[in-house]
Amino acid sequence: MSSTHAPGSATTPTAPDASLTSVALIARQAIVNAQHVVIGYELFNRSRTGPTHTAATDVALVFTALSHAGTDELVGKKLIFVNCTHESLTGGHLELIDPDKVVLEIPPLGHAAAEEVAARLPILMGLRERGFHLAFDHTVLQSTYATWLPLADYIKLDLSVLAPDQLAVLISYANRHTQAELIAEKVETAQQYDAASSQGIQMFQGYWFARPSLVHAKLVAPGQAAILELINLVRKQASTDDIEEVLKKDAGLAFNLMRLINSSGFGLTREITSFRQAVMLMGLKKLFRWAALLLTASRTSGTPSSVGQTAVVRGRLMELLALETLSQEEADEAFVVGIFSMLDTMLSMPMESALGLLSVPDAVSAALLRHEGILGDLLSLAQACESSDDAAFNRAASTLHLSSQQINGAHLQALAWADHITE
Repeated sequence: MSSTHAPGSATTPTAPDASLTSVALIARQAIVNAQHVVIGYELFNRSRTGPTHTAATDVALVFTALSHAGTDELVGKKLIFVNCTHESLTGGHLELIDPDKVVLEIPPLGHAAAEEVAARLPILMGLRERGFHLAFDHTVLQSTYATWLPLADYIKLDLSVLAPDQLAVLISYANRHTQAELIAEKVETAQQYDAASSQGIQMFQGYWFARPSLVHAKLVAPGQAAILELINLVRKQASTDDIEEVLKKDAGLAFNLMRLINSSGFGLTREITSFRQAVMLMGLKKLFRWAALLLTASRTSGTPSSVGQTAVVRGRLMELLALETLSQEEADEAFVVGIFSMLDTMLSMPMESALGLLSVPDAVSAALLRHEGILGDLLSLAQACESSDDAAFNRAASTLHLSSQQINGAHLQALAWADHITE
């Protein structure tokens, strides 16, 4: 069958490529209401080396939560409570998320002068105006922080350091001077719970309810060359067509974008199923911030992995062959099928679970899961082009009414197109 295959095609990988997928450790601890129903989770970055909590670790935590590719949602539709440094509060990562889903835990300033408290106030006010919820610890009830107090949506009372009489005074003061909801944290015994709830506290966090659970958050790392090309195009305010072209050349890049924009954290009310839609809805400013974060998180070399390269070739081949007889919209779907056809390998999970992380049209899902429909036939043909299965190749070509010349030409174009990004 050598006459019916384009030269230089890769064989289908049989094992996950470790360079494509990385794992970050995130701990989450439930925050519950008086009925013990979970209303949110506080997230902790357990991947950082050493105890240092910095702006960089804040960014990494939020980015990981947004890009997590595991079968279990980190937080689902619950609130996300995130510890912050004051430096990270101006970070671009906050532009990428729906503020209504996020509670920023604002640290005290230590032995702060009134001038420093006043200097931070505009930043906090800006975050609140954008829709973020703000949480403070009990030190915000001190007179030094009087200007911050009206911004508090939540005030956390640490039962490990507050004596019962102190707790009662702080609860009384907070109820008189703020509209904030009070959270008793580090609740470790029934006695502590009873003491807090008897004084009207309605929200709780601590070992008595749930210990932090570790989530091994999977991240699909795109090639750095593709990220850099995307950043350059966005900075030049390139056309949507040019930006879409880069996304279509890197399976990891494509997956991350579709994962982010359809996540509950992004806040859209409808599902996005094409790269063009994603680019237009995200906008150049957010796209730039997202690409910059991806670059800092990427641990791969500039050369695309064999898995990602194969997926890109499949996508382009299927798109070109679809254009022979189908509409542009169907050809776009053919590309999506091809580039996502190796998600199970990329994420080390069944395809059905991987597709559960994305929003794809029914025809795309049917092709990926069961090789159904014309998109399924195109996928079978693309896979046959990577193997030495003459029978499968001839079957698929016959079903699609495509000649060897058409397939060879499209395959060579797809290989050249996919290789272009590494030049």
